[in-house]
Amino acid sequence: MDLKQTAKELSLTSSELKLLRKLQADGRISNADLAREANMSPATCFRRTQRLFEDGFIKSVRAEIDPEKVGRGSLIFVGVVLDRSTPESFEAFEVAVRKIPLILDCHLVAGDFDYFLKIRVDNMPEFNKLHANKLIALPAVRQTRTFFVMKEVIDNAPLSI
Repeated sequence: MDLKQTAKELSLTSSELKLLRKLQADGRISNADLAREANMSPATCFRRTQRLFEDGFIKSVRAEIDPEKVGRGSLIFVGVVLDRSTPESFEAFEVAVRKIPLILDCHLVAGDFDYFLKIRVDNMPEFNKLHANKLIALPAVRQTRTFFVMKEVIDNAPLSI
């Protein structure tokens, strides 16, 4: 899809789309450098970037931490099946799962599982403890299936916009 078609579909100008791409590649870029790369004045660049935040196109800016350096080098996905499919069981599960800091992502999915969890831990004993003490004790959990990542081919890739 070309830049103009994508921008029109998203209700963005091609300049704003360019800003999003540049910021996604480097969230620490200075406003002056961003303006230069987007071919606009620094004042215009700042106003448009602020609008992208206000309109919700940019949710946040944060550092991407190397998991190995902070003792979270093991990546694990866990498929979860709940024992009943009711709004109350989904809500109870989601409230409880938000309280576990080692869970990076939780997605309600269609198919054989109800949820997929993305978890980062330091090692297998840490995961075993998390699994035994927290995961299987989550509300309405009937079954879990664990997938240990052997190699991260693509992780947290930028959105293709």
